[in-house]
Amino acid sequence: FEIKTLGKLKYFLGIEVVHSKKGIFISQQKYIIDLLKETCKTVCIPTSTLVDPNIKLGSAEVDVAMDKEMYQRLVGKLIYLSHTRPDVAFAVSLISQSMHQSKEAHLQAALRIVQYLKGTQGRGILFKRKKSVNLEAYTDADYAGSIVDKRLTTGYCTFLGGNLVTWKSKKQSVVARSSVEAEFRAMAQGICELLWMKVILEDVKVKWGEPMRLYCDNKSAISIVHNPVQHDRTKHIEVGIHFIKEKLDSGLICAPYVSTQGQLADILTKGLNSSNFKRVISKLGMENTYSPT
Repeated sequence: FEIKTLGKLKYFLGIEVVHSKKGIFISQQKYIIDLLKETCKTVCIPTSTLVDPNIKLGSAEVDVAMDKEMYQRLVGKLIYLSHTRPDVAFAVSLISQSMHQSKEAHLQAALRIVQYLKGTQGRGILFKRKKSVNLEAYTDADYAGSIVDKRLTTGYCTFLGGNLVTWKSKKQSVVARSSVEAEFRAMAQGICELLWMKVILEDVKVKWGEPMRLYCDNKSAISIVHNPVQHDRTKHIEVGIHFIKEKLDSGLICAPYVSTQGQLADILTKGLNSSNFKRVISKLGMENTYSPT
């Protein structure tokens, strides 16, 4: 097959790539501008956060119905945007739970995300040039966070050499019976992600001697996985405990404690106030190359 060299990647499927001495910066600025035009939000007032911490979308059943296809199309565009914007991952996950029973309140929540994007059009992820290849992950869970069915929301974000590479926010299909169980589910997901990344790196001949770090802000969960004394309060999470402990005993992973203020996965499990939201975003390595006039 004949192929043609097009040089360094600059634009692909709505994702913009910029190369510099600092590293590689990816964003979706043009994609956001097009979305603002489509939703008639080009002159709207930007919001500082995506989700009201006290939002109760579960009470929207009594609200007015709206155009389902239009709502689904908007949410689909926002889901694609979250490929380069971890800051919108939780909010998009929240509104996508109402794809088939959308009401006016859900649409307003989706449009609030668009308003937030108005003030952060140039925000993206900077992959800095570093020699380190350490793997680490932050995991968090929002115990009984859903007001509809009390199911938990888990989130994790992983870093390779200090650069954010993967993240996920997901509402689970089960109801956790304790906050510790919720944390275990998040930790297990984080470990699976680290193991998957480890396999990929080994395929390209990248290895390291230090254990992968899994940061958790729940001291009870960390204590139990190091000393899994089985009793009535932990029997229902016995499998998860042994899975995590096996990886800890092998030396493949270590589970240091991180304070709530240092928990970066918080942004993937719940709505945060403006100050905490900005603090976490800065630590995720996100930068904004464009300031709207």
